[in-house]
Amino acid sequence: MRSGFIAIAGRPNVGKSTLMNRMLGEKIAITSSKPQTTLNRITGIYTDLEYRGGEGLQMIFLDTPGIHKPHNKLGSAINETAVNTLSGVDVILLLIDGTLDFGRGDEAVLRLLADTDAPKILAINKSDLIGPEKYLELYNKYDETGLFDDIYGVSALKGDNVGMLKDRLAGYMKEGPMYYPDDIATDDPVRFIVSEIIREKLMNYLEDEVPHGVFVEIESFKEPETVHGATEISAVIYCEKKSHKGIIIGKGGSKLKGVGKAARLEIEELLGGKVFLSLFVKVKEGWRDSERTIRNWGYKDE
Repeated sequence: MRSGFIAIAGRPNVGKSTLMNRMLGEKIAITSSKPQTTLNRITGIYTDLEYRGGEGLQMIFLDTPGIHKPHNKLGSAINETAVNTLSGVDVILLLIDGTLDFGRGDEAVLRLLADTDAPKILAINKSDLIGPEKYLELYNKYDETGLFDDIYGVSALKGDNVGMLKDRLAGYMKEGPMYYPDDIATDDPVRFIVSEIIREKLMNYLEDEVPHGVFVEIESFKEPETVHGATEISAVIYCEKKSHKGIIIGKGGSKLKGVGKAARLEIEELLGGKVFLSLFVKVKEGWRDSERTIRNWGYKDE
């Protein structure tokens, strides 16, 4: 068996979660067009028991939050999570958005990578949306740093060159144990995945200023007592301001109902059965700047 850990790093909203989902062949991490979708480190597990004639392969992808300039304690905590993930992995995969120009944020990410010893691969995402001149400009800019063993142009959304990239990453895996059973794609608890699904629907339904100020807590998760019964889930959506509560609920409860229906359908697909989902909205002012709250809610390591 060849196995190892791969950290997927980059700035917010460059497509890290979309790329991991594509390489796994199924949706593990939530995705959104809004930045800072990933607030926790998400684990994705790819296993191929037939790799190299039965030698076997297991790649554990660590999808990290986007590295950015923090504006609150939550931002600092998720930055710390991303940076800490870069140490102790077998290879670092840096993903950039090929449609954007190189800037100071990219320089900051490169400085972080320069302090790590792991081999590094660069993937220029959305390469299908840019011309050869733009691609070559970015390629040369990053190649000149001397940090990267390989550079690929990919489309995480369409899958272009993702198979080739995955094969290259597999080459970095070393002889080792099978860390996880071959029939699971993540080690994240079901309750966490359910809360992330609800948060994804919130991000897709709500105004730009609200999504990053929400936290979803699963209050209860009751499995069905019979084969044909429903899983009963109760979740609380915390927001930072009273005005945000009204936006989340919507006129006549329309927004919350839309979020609930979209989340319920995906959770039913995840669990393979009927789900009864109850959503409630509460205000917890300024929680993103509360050290205790972000620690209690799992955004910061003890």
